[in-house]
This record gives sequence, C-alpha cells and structure tokens, in this order.
Amino acid sequence: MALYARLKRFLLGQPIATKHAHHERLPKRIGLAVFASDALSSVAYATEEVLIILVLGGLAAYNNLIWISLALCVLLLIVVFSYYQTIHAYPEGGGSYIVSKTNIGPFWGKVAGAALLMDYVLTVAVSISSSVSFLVSAFPPLQKYMVILACVGIAVIAFANLRGLKESGAIFAIPTYAFVALILGLVVTGLVQGAGRPPVEPVIEPPKEGFHDLGGVLGLLFMMRAFAASCTAMTGVEAISDGVAAFKAPEAVNASKTLLAMAGLLMAMFIGVGWCAQHFGITPIPAGTAGYQTVVAQLAATLYGERHLLFYATSITTTLILFLAANTAFADFPRLASFLARDGYLPRQMLSVGDKLVFQNGIIVLAAVSMLLVIVFHGDTHSLIPLYAVGVFTAFTLSQSGMVSRWLKLGKKGAAFYVNLLGAVATGIVTVILSYTKFWEGAWITIFAIGGIMLMFAGIRRHYDYLAKELTVGEAEGLPKTKTTVLLLIPRVHRGVLHAIAYAKSMAKDVRALHVTLDPKNVEQVKTEWARVAPDMPLVILESPYRSLVEPVIEYVDQALTEDPSTMVTVIVPQAVPKYWWHGLLHNNAAVPLKLALGARKNVVITNVRYFLK
Repeated sequence: MALYARLKRFLLGQPIATKHAHHERLPKRIGLAVFASDALSSVAYATEEVLIILVLGGLAAYNNLIWISLALCVLLLIVVFSYYQTIHAYPEGGGSYIVSKTNIGPFWGKVAGAALLMDYVLTVAVSISSSVSFLVSAFPPLQKYMVILACVGIAVIAFANLRGLKESGAIFAIPTYAFVALILGLVVTGLVQGAGRPPVEPVIEPPKEGFHDLGGVLGLLFMMRAFAASCTAMTGVEAISDGVAAFKAPEAVNASKTLLAMAGLLMAMFIGVGWCAQHFGITPIPAGTAGYQTVVAQLAATLYGERHLLFYATSITTTLILFLAANTAFADFPRLASFLARDGYLPRQMLSVGDKLVFQNGIIVLAAVSMLLVIVFHGDTHSLIPLYAVGVFTAFTLSQSGMVSRWLKLGKKGAAFYVNLLGAVATGIVTVILSYTKFWEGAWITIFAIGGIMLMFAGIRRHYDYLAKELTVGEAEGLPKTKTTVLLLIPRVHRGVLHAIAYAKSMAKDVRALHVTLDPKNVEQVKTEWARVAPDMPLVILESPYRSLVEPVIEYVDQALTEDPSTMVTVIVPQAVPKYWWHGLLHNNAAVPLKLALGARKNVVITNVRYFLK
C-alpha cells in the first residue's frame, strides 16, 4: 500500500463499503446531536444579541426581553410545523433547495441554495467563534489567540466529519446532551432562586442619543430590530429537513420526531434563559473589554458563583456545543452541494463520496471558506451574526412558498396548506424586517454574496451545458482518422529503458528515440550503445545550448505537429521506481515538467514507462 494510502487509513480509518451504507444511518438520539446542535447552541448567544439592542433603549426597552423571546418561540413553532410537512412530502431530503426548485422554479431553487450555502458557512464561522468567546470567558488569557483557536477548531471538526457521519455523531452526542442538561439546570436554578424575589434592576447607561423616546413608529422599528436579533436562535432549524436521508428507516418519521424534540428543547431553553437574564438584571459586556463574559456565563456566575464547579461545567459544555454546532453545517453543506452539483450548478467534484461515505470535497471546501471568514472578521461573533439570519429566513420563505405551491398543484387545501401558508407569510415578513434592520450592520454583504453565488451557479452551468454540446456525438459522426508518432525520451542507454523501447515499438510504425544533449562528451557513447540495443529505431540527437531538457523536446514536438496537425504525438518517459520512497528524492522525473509544458497542446500524450529498482 502506498504511503499516502497508509497515512489516509491511519487518520480516517478503514473505508466503508457501499453495501454497508444503511448501517451508517443515524438513530434519533444521534440525529438530534448531528442536525440540531446548531439550533440548540444558538441559546448561547441569541439572548445576548437581543440584549445588545435593548440596552440602547434603557430600562423600559430592557424589560421587553421576555416578550421578544415569546414572540420568537411563536415564529419557531410556525416554521417547525411547516418543515414537519416538508419532511413528509420530501422524505429523500433536500430541504429548501429541492422544494423551491421543484415547485416554484429553478431560479428560486438556486436562490434558496445560495442562501443556504452562505448560511452553512456562517454557521461554522459563528459557532466556532462563539465557542472560543465562551472559552475566553472562563480563561481570559486566551483572548489574544481567538482567531488561531477558531481555525484549529474548524480543522478538528472537519477532520472528525471526514471520518464518517455516524462516527462523528457518536462523538458529538455526549456534549450536546450535557449542554441541554446544564442549561435546563441553569434555568431551573434561576426559577427557584428568583421565585418570590423582586427582579434585579440592571445597571444600564441612559438611553443613547435618538433612543430617548421610543414611542410610535420609532419604538416599533426599535422593537423590530430587537426581534430581528432574536431570530439568530432559529438558525439551523432547516437542517433536519435537509438531512432526512441520513436517518434510519422510516426516515421521515424519525426525522420529524427529531425536529419536534429539537423545537421543544430550544423553546424551553430560550425562554428560560431570557426570563432568568431579565430577572437577574444581566446585561451584555462588549467583547474585547476587561472582564468580558457572555450573558450565559454571567448568568451562571450569578446563580452558582464564579468559582463554582457548575460555572465551569456550564462554560465548558457551552464552548463544546458551540464548537460542535458547526457539525450541523458539516453534515448539511456537503449534501446540499451534492444536490447543486448534480444539477450542474457546482463542480462535479462535490458529488464525490469518499471512503467513509461522506462528501469529502464539500467538507474540505466548507472548512476552508469558514476559516477565511473567521480570519477576515477576526473571530468576532457580533460582526458575523448580522450576516447570518437574512440567508436563513430567505431559505425559510422560499421553502414554505414552495410547499404552498405544491399543495395548490395537488388541489389539497387542508391543514397542511394553511400551516405552510402561515409559515411563508411569517418568514417572508421577518426576511424583510431582517434585511431592513440589519442592512447597514453587514446584511448587505450577505445579499451581495448570494448574488455572487448565483452568478457562479450560472457560470458553472453555462460551462457544463457548453461541454455537453461540444462532446455530444452526432448521428453521422464516426471515428477520426489519425496516425501516431511515438517519441521515446532516452537520457542514456541502460537496462531500465529496454521495456520502454519494446513498448514504444508496439505502439506505432513511426517510432523515434530522442536524446537531449546536456553534455556533448556523452553523445558518441549514447549513439554507440543505441546502435547495439535498438539499431532499427532512429535516434534523434537534440542540442540544448541552455542545458534545458524540456525546451528542445517542446520544439521538436511542435515541429512534428506543424508537419502534420492530425498526428497524435505520444512522448514516452522512462521512470525509475525506487525500493523505498525516500530514494525518490535522488531521482529526476522528467515527465512532470514535460506534462506541465505540453499539457495545453492538442494531440499530445505524455506517458511514463516505469522500471522498478530492487
């Protein structure tokens, strides 16, 4: 086995046969960890994002936190029951892209696909960056290493996914359930300690300029902005509908049950954290300032104490779940990319399923792009989040609109139709709100990025359409008439080139040996030995005044093609294969520079004839 293959087996484990693919399907308990960790982990930062807005309006605005949390949960219920219908209508998976493309047209399918691709990249960047911020909350000296830690985290989770979906899911299940248990425990502790005690008045600066009077239209816009911030809690809700095919049979039933379980846990945690944060007067601390802690970390410190074991347990498990939340994107981005590649909108390499039955190229691309985002935005969660929710709700809206169109085409106007109609209207309104309120905070980047991805789709599809047209064989088209000229490159005459000589003779009648003269003193010896070994094959001596092996061969090949453009020129290069790989460092492989130099020339083939050294 080659060194590369042995290293790959060591890192990623043994390959999985296609016939065993059904054994890699996920049960509900693992599926929740794989596909719902993104949505569940949003509890760690969504409340903080709402508070960042509310504290601008003073105490009166701050006290609306619980109402915004409840409003978000109502919207979550609408979207979840809409996706419940989608799962049963499309049990093969595909989510927003498949639903939109099938029911309202390819263009809207591409919009949904572009929005989701952007969403998954941002999921990785935001989740990992937020994970690092929680780690910094517990261990402040790490703050200057945030970007490096985030990039390392992305690399680790990509590696785990390259080892296989089921294997990575088993790894991620324990931290996911530990996070849920600790957050619910934090909420219960807050309810117990807060019962019968008046709320703690938060320490809030006077309202900023322009926020003194939040009545009327201005107040409505301000609350819309705060509600828009809460919508980050809904990122990842669509992931289960995208990955239905990854669940054990019956796929749709197991996926829909997992979706409902995720919704119940998410609502309980989000409302609970919101109530506790408001009751105990928690306010956000700007990232990068002395004593920085996230809202959840502050709440744990308030309820348990900063040196309590449960404070550290909550901080560490929240760090882990945010770290693992990126797994939702790593589970769904490659699958969505494969759907888009199948339709000709992304490179076909995205269809490649690796040894571990995962779309390995999609995993690698997602890791690389999300690392780039972390570096560009310096791992700042609050800078990345405004880019986040617009794409998510665009996909929500298109998916629900697609389902409405489907029910209309089928002539079914039952409860499912009205659930999806309500979902389409609600998410459409939120998409407009998000686009308006977050436009200058960075949402414009998302909008232009989606447009850029759409242009990329169009360019790739145009290329594949052109390729299909060019390569289609016409009814009257036959095999082309051609002749072959074989050029055997001879550095010197030795036992290793004998097989190459025999192979060259078997290929064509027009066979020539080429010797590039790098040292004129050796020419006579080469001629003498050649006349003894292969007297019936002409030997062409090429002068090389500048001691280049490649240039004289290129000139000779070009001359042969000029004399007869229909000729197929095959250049054969003998290549030594040493016993040990490190011996290869002592040998030249002339085929590599020749392939690079001649690769763009029509009707030229370069091949190696290897000889093995004992």
